[in-house]
Amino acid sequence: MEKKITLPLTDEEILNLNAGDKIYLTGTIYTARDAAHKEMVETIEKGEELPFDIKGACIYYAGPCPEKPGEVIGSCGPTTSARMDKYTPLLLEKGLKLIIGKGERNDEVENALKENGAVYLAAVGGCGAIIKKCIKEAKLIAYPNLLSEAVRELYVEDFPLIVAIDTKGNNLYKTEMIKYQK
Repeated sequence: MEKKITLPLTDEEILNLNAGDKIYLTGTIYTARDAAHKEMVETIEKGEELPFDIKGACIYYAGPCPEKPGEVIGSCGPTTSARMDKYTPLLLEKGLKLIIGKGERNDEVENALKENGAVYLAAVGGCGAIIKKCIKEAKLIAYPNLLSEAVRELYVEDFPLIVAIDTKGNNLYKTEMIKYQK
């Protein structure tokens, strides 16, 4: 099923996203890769506040390329999600609701998604130059020392995604069709 969704989402709207749904996402999301995730988890463990409100937020696993003059952002494709697996359960416990990346997740992340009513969305790898056309605004908000891995706040319009793991634990990567292709 195709759905147009606008952030922020209610818990009910998140529950109605099903593995295999094609969605077009509009709203504010944040970029963060492994180095930024490490910083965020360390910040939480120190009892300090994160540089953005994680409750109900959406994190996109991406490290955008520098923009050319006149552009909002450079190429901005997804990175391999498994690199964030050790950090993700804690962030989900703190209220993160949507995560965007590519590739499979471990069992701990799958369980944390179900336990916290969150969803994993898949972006198409290799399409960073196309995805950047959906990004209308971008600003660096945290960890500038991490360069391309710094946290950025993006405003996206009609960002094409597929629900890979829903709140019920349905996992698109574990369907018979995907298993057959391996």
